[in-house]
Amino acid sequence: MKNNKTIALLVALSILSLTTVSCNAWLAVDLEDSILEDKLFETNEGYKSVLNGVYTDLNTYYGSTLSMGTIDVMAKLYNIGSTHSYHPYFSYDFEDETFESASGSLWTGLYKLIANLNVLLEKSDEEKSTLFPNYYPYVKGEALALRAMLHFDLLRLYGPIYTEESKSTITIPYQATTDKTIQPLLSAEEIVNKVIKDLTDASELLKDDVIRTDGVLNSDSEDPNETADFRYRQFRLNYYAIQGLLARAYLWKGDQAKAYATAKAMITEVEEKKTFDWTPKADIQTSTNPDLIFSSEVIFSLYNLKRVNLYNSLFKNTTSYSSALTFAGKTMEDGNKASKINWFFDELNDLRRTEMWEVSKIEENQESGATKEHEALFFNKYKDIQTTDTRRYMIPLLRISEIYLIAAETCTSLAEGLGYVNIIREHRNCVKISNNSVSSKEELQKYIDNEFYRETIGEGQIYFYYKRHAKNKVLGSTDSDFAYSDWYGAEVSMTLSDYVWPLPTKVEKDKRLN
Repeated sequence: MKNNKTIALLVALSILSLTTVSCNAWLAVDLEDSILEDKLFETNEGYKSVLNGVYTDLNTYYGSTLSMGTIDVMAKLYNIGSTHSYHPYFSYDFEDETFESASGSLWTGLYKLIANLNVLLEKSDEEKSTLFPNYYPYVKGEALALRAMLHFDLLRLYGPIYTEESKSTITIPYQATTDKTIQPLLSAEEIVNKVIKDLTDASELLKDDVIRTDGVLNSDSEDPNETADFRYRQFRLNYYAIQGLLARAYLWKGDQAKAYATAKAMITEVEEKKTFDWTPKADIQTSTNPDLIFSSEVIFSLYNLKRVNLYNSLFKNTTSYSSALTFAGKTMEDGNKASKINWFFDELNDLRRTEMWEVSKIEENQESGATKEHEALFFNKYKDIQTTDTRRYMIPLLRISEIYLIAAETCTSLAEGLGYVNIIREHRNCVKISNNSVSSKEELQKYIDNEFYRETIGEGQIYFYYKRHAKNKVLGSTDSDFAYSDWYGAEVSMTLSDYVWPLPTKVEKDKRLN
């Protein structure tokens, strides 16, 4: 269909050939050629190319590392043995060469994208009066929101577990200008406040985003003269995505009142306008191209043409035993305590259980050259579908159910909080939780936790959720974790330092030299 061609073009205009990281300092990121830079910003297309290049390059860092792969492994979701390729991440071996290399590449890559955004922001203000009058709020608003999101995720990785006691801890720099000098490391509180400021400014710029009047617009216009520049809003940091990021940031900071107000206002508006409708059960259960990512509920997503490659390398039953990400256990049989699926889901008919998992065989190559066959539970959320619509390439980074859970966590009424949880459960084919089952905030929080895990598995948020709550015990992941018959046998301990990535070695070295 024509719409796929359009969005592929829209998101594929990467300008990596124009941007490099200078070798003289760990944050000295610049455009290589000022002549090319000047030419680039002479037309609307140039601005769009830079912004689209950043969206495209998000796939490099979020496609696996910060979504379905590394960061979910660090949340103890999958059955990882000592010879597994992801074991350094699973065991929080921050000194391992594999981990250090990945961390350094992530740090450098995200700050390079931030540098591109800063050039774009500076140029857009310089040319505001003459260039893209209709584009300015979208270009600047999305660029500010992207800059905030990238800094926020760097903070969530390298910063402390945020508390009143730790908020003064020095963490990362907030690069907000095109100045090539090394920026100072700021406290966690200063970083999150700058994130909120950028998101607030972006929200004001995008207050008239077409998504608020016309919806997500995930198709080409029937008008041949209309461009796709203001369409496909689920794949851009649209107005609602910015509200969602604001709610996340307020919650990270511990400002529950503002997190609740932001989430509640968003829920009220999108329910009235039906912007992110719950995905129908029939669309999820169909045997032809099932919608296992619940695409209509996605607020912001990557558009990744190579999503099938990620699925094949991580989750498909043909993946090597030393690389596959599977649940512990080999059965979905009800009540079998040796299978993680029965600890993870409390309802046999939960659509997230029945439609996203399957038991299959996998072969392990042994040192002798022989193969050993295992049975395992395979995750099918990202299984390829043969369709021409955009959901085939979606990797969700923010979904509407998270906003309901933020509201549930931050509201002052147990009944209201449980109501948000039950809305999600109802749409997942689960029995509603009765009011009699929840007599305290702590009991409600357990239900919120479990729904969050079920909703966001494969989307890179569970590790950060554990960190925000300073979880020192989490659901286990290996076969040995489920060798007991009681709940405590299925839990494993977490050390709070496991939630704080050390700064990359080169950054630490350059800090000492300055």
